[in-house]
Amino acid sequence: MRRLQITTRVAAGIVGGWAFVWGFVTLGIATLLRAGMSYQDAMTLSYLLAFLVYLVAFCWAFAATSATRAWVVLAGGGAAMTGLAWALLRLQH
Repeated sequence: MRRLQITTRVAAGIVGGWAFVWGFVTLGIATLLRAGMSYQDAMTLSYLLAFLVYLVAFCWAFAATSATRAWVVLAGGGAAMTGLAWALLRLQH
């Protein structure tokens, strides 16, 4: 049972963290574009911050009270941020 819990949290940290960072980057770029920043600058800033966000997300997957909560927050948060970024970019045009 212990191995399954560790494997689940590692998977949540890697895959869920990646989904969360994907949403963070897309939302960051969309927000910065909406604020008037150039695409290259918005992308660079979002990618630089993504390293820190991924580190925090990965570590939080182990600190969360349950693996289910880690999956819901990381994957769900990533999906929500991606959807919000999509909506922001659609409103721009």
